[in-house]
Formats: sequence, structure tokens, C-alpha cells
Amino acid sequence: MSELIDSFEQLRLSQPLLETLKEIGYEAPSPIQAATIPPLLEGADVLGQAQTGTGKTAAFALPILERLNLAERLPQALVLAPTRELAIQVAEAFQGYARHLPGFHVLPIYGGQSMGIQLRHLKRGVHVVVGTPGRVMDHLRRETLSLAGLRTVVLDEADEMLRMGFIDDVDWILEQTPAERQIALFSATMPEPIRQVAHRHLREPREVKIKASTATVETVRQRYCQVGPQHKLDALTRVLEVEDADAVLIFVRTKIAATELSERLEARGYPSAALHGDMTQVLREKTIEQLKNNQLDIVVATDVAARGLDVSRISHVVNYDIPYDTEAYVHRIGRTARAGRTGDAILFVAPRELRMLRAIEKATRQPIERMQLPTQEAITGHRLAQFKQQVSEILGSQDLEFFQEVVAEIEREQEISAQDIAAALTWLAQRDRPFQFEDTIPSELERLPVRPEREPRSAPGRRERFAREGGKRDTDLDKVTYRLEVGHQHGATPQNIVGAIANEAGIESRYIGRIEIYDQYSTVDLPDGMPKEIFQHLKKVRVRQYPLKISRLDEADVGDQRPAPRRASTAKKIPREETNPPVARKVRKRDS
Repeated sequence: MSELIDSFEQLRLSQPLLETLKEIGYEAPSPIQAATIPPLLEGADVLGQAQTGTGKTAAFALPILERLNLAERLPQALVLAPTRELAIQVAEAFQGYARHLPGFHVLPIYGGQSMGIQLRHLKRGVHVVVGTPGRVMDHLRRETLSLAGLRTVVLDEADEMLRMGFIDDVDWILEQTPAERQIALFSATMPEPIRQVAHRHLREPREVKIKASTATVETVRQRYCQVGPQHKLDALTRVLEVEDADAVLIFVRTKIAATELSERLEARGYPSAALHGDMTQVLREKTIEQLKNNQLDIVVATDVAARGLDVSRISHVVNYDIPYDTEAYVHRIGRTARAGRTGDAILFVAPRELRMLRAIEKATRQPIERMQLPTQEAITGHRLAQFKQQVSEILGSQDLEFFQEVVAEIEREQEISAQDIAAALTWLAQRDRPFQFEDTIPSELERLPVRPEREPRSAPGRRERFAREGGKRDTDLDKVTYRLEVGHQHGATPQNIVGAIANEAGIESRYIGRIEIYDQYSTVDLPDGMPKEIFQHLKKVRVRQYPLKISRLDEADVGDQRPAPRRASTAKKIPREETNPPVARKVRKRDS
């Protein structure tokens, strides 16, 4: 059935959801979505085997949203996830897909977050609950979470819940659900305990098995660079400057993004063209022909538009936007290293997208090496080397007798040296493309180390490595306390704040220190010396639809609620869970 479905319109989704999918760039359903959405819309149980990164969140979220009764403010769907990070990610996905469903509410619940916050949201009413098994059990035992109106239960990454020892908890939770409810169970593998759970609780499930592709080309060098969204254009400019590329194919998620990025590259002096689904076949073929015939070196494309694209001179594929699933990644990088050549694939990853990066590595069974952005000094050196090479080639291939007489004449008439004349001519030659490259990536962020692989807390050698690297931890950096104009009354959580700062400013969460949340505002400790452009950008960033309006605490007018000024500390504590927290309760950021 999935082979016959090549558009979301064929899945009988409502117009608000189709409109959202179009806006966020979903042009065609992935295999797991095409196979899973129809039976879930029919109300059938589903047993799905699919890797992380195959698009399964949309596969269960879209049918749930389609079948919701928004007039009923009570939990109609429960999604169980093994970790709080995944619970937050799934909840954010629901919120994104439901942007055109007014009144929709989703709540992530997990350990480490104040029970009081969760109780207030549950009391107000939510449609979808996404939670870790332990915290869901807590609410069920306290009778603060009612499953009376539950219609759908999703078990996401069931094998991970088994590995983490949650499978008995999952079994218990399923026993508390109504008899007439739909269950969708997703797991990358199907060990016997998972099959036993499926046998006990699922009714005649439709089985869906999606095998993630691992056919990445061995002749493609794969690299990734961690960069925040607001710096991606400058990062791309640096890559285009230094990489020895023949033709470059840049992938983005949406048609609008393809057109906009192409125009912005043109404005920076990089001739390029967009390639997307709204283009006529004639224009699409013309663009591809120009790429083949060396008339065009840069094309910005969406996934659907680049299907079947076979141009042997494409030396580099740049994933400007990380793909939604691993299949798309494999397809993208397969556009290079054609006809027996080697190729390069570069992936831009925001801090919050590192989970998808790991999913790609796991699915393809190939590591993606870290890379640092070329520095301004490296770009200047590269431009100088190119200029010197051009001068050398002209000296060896052109008749310069007439131009030598011109220089001699200027030298006689103006009584200046040939060296000064050469310097002036060099300035003229590089005026439109200065040797001294500048962009807006803050030098402070440029020097931040790339996030290392996470180690278990008990991993041997961690302490020895710390000593070897000089004994200075990331969290030992000098920090300044800032005030944010969002607090408990706005529904702000530490995770909201960390996510907003990490994603919008490109500052990794490990550089974000203590967070304290009050009723009207919050405070956060950030590294000293924040660049002005990032500071100005953060003022406009929103948490729960409210602007942060960030300001330094020692300069802010915080009235009677302001805590006494103090040196920022990076001590991290796990807050005690309180059913009735005080008004000015302090919530501290936990380790991930």
C-alpha cells in the first residue's frame, strides 16, 4: 500500500494538517508514514518496526491529531517515551503539527520537572500527554492523570524502554487504560519481551516493518558542523569559500527556503539557482542542464525536486537543513560521488538536532566526522593563495608588454614606485571580493569546542581526561546572570529556556548555568562576554509565545522580587517535587 502513496493528500488528512505539512516542507510521506497513517486513521492497532529517524513521530502524531475532539479538554492520547529528551521532542512535534488546530494542548511529563507545574497544566486540561513511564505512573497513582477519555496509546522506542528496565512499568500503565483504546507500538527491534507486551495488549495489530537504508556511498566523506540557525548562512559562505568544490548541491526542507537561500547566495556573489516542486518541468530541466554544462555551480534543492538527479560533477552535498529522516539523508548524499568519483557531504546541525545526527549514524552504520568552521584567517589565506595563483598563471600565459608600458608611464608621470602601483591595482582587483573576509559569526562562538560524544557518568578515563585537558570544565567558565521576562505564570520551564537559548543563539546547553524561575520572570547564567548580536537576537526569542526580553540582572529593574546580586554559580541540583510549590520557587537545570 505504501508504494502507491506519494502525497499526503492521499492519506485523507484534514486541510489544517495538510496546510501545516506544506508549510514545514513535507512534500511526500516517508515509507513508515505511508504504511502507518491509514490503519491508525481507521482505528486499528499497529505494531511497527522502524529505526529512529524514519519519520515515525509524524506517523503516529498526525492520525492522533486528526481524530482529536478539541472541545474535550481531557487526555485523549498518551505517548510513552523512554527519556525526557524524547518526550520533549515528541511534544514539540505535536505542537508544530497542530499549529492550525486552535485550542490544542499537549503536555510533556517526566521526572526532574516540578510536579506542581504538571499538575497545573493537567488541571487546565490537555488533549495529548507525552511522558516517561515513571512519571506517568506517579500521576496515575496520585489520581492526577485521568485516562477515562483515552482513545490512543503510543509506545515509542519500546526496545529502549525495555533496555532501561521500564517494560514492567509500561505493562502496568497499559492495564490502567480503557478496554476500548487503540495502541501503536514502535520499536527498532522486536525482542521477545516486546512481542509479549504486544500479544497481551494489542488486538489484531497491523504489522509494519520499515528497514532503514544503510547504502551510503563509501566514497563520500561525511562531516558535520554544529551551528545555530541564525549563523547557517555565514557558515555556508565559509564552507563555499574554502572547500575545493566543482559543483555544490545544497539541500533545504522547504520550497520557500530553497528560493530564499538561492537569492541570499546571489546577493553575496555566489551565482546559484533553486530547484523545487513548484517549478515547471521546463525550468527544472534547464537548471539541471546548466549544472551539467558548467554554466552553474550551486543549486539549492528540496528532497523531492532532487529525486533522480544524476550530475557527475557534483562534488559536494551540503545539508543546510538536517533531513527529517535517515532515508532522506542517504538519498541526499547519494547525489555526489557519481561515476566512480569521490564526494563530500557536509551537514549543518543545531544543538537540539544532535539526536537526529546520532540516529543517522546508527542507521547508516557509518560515523560522521566533526568539523570546525573555517576561520576568517583561513579564508583570507585561501583568497590570497587563489589571487597569487591567478597572477602566476597570467604571467606565464599572457603577453603583458602593453600593460608593462602602462605601469612604466604611471611610474614616470606620478613619480611613484612600481610596487605602490601594483598594490593599488591589487586593491582594485579584490575590491568586490576582499581578501580580509568578514561575517557575523561571533568569534566567541567560533572558538567554542564541538560537543563531544557523551560518556556514561561512570565511564573509565573521564577523570583522567579532565586532568589531561587542563582541569578546566565547560561549566567553570565565568558566567553572568541575566533576567528573562518569562516565569511560572507564562508556563516557562527550564527545558523551554535551555531549548530557546541553545537553538536560537547556538550556545550548547552545557554552557548554560543555573536557571531560577519565579512567577513573573526567570534568571539564567550564561558565559561572560556574550556577543552583542546574539544578545539583541535573544531579546526577540520567544518561550511559550512570550519574548525573553533578556537583560543583565545587575542592570534590570526587577523590583522587590529580585534576588540579591551574586557571582553566578554552576551548581546543579535536582529540585524536590512539590505538589503545592511556593510562589517564588526556584527550579534548577539538571544535567541532560
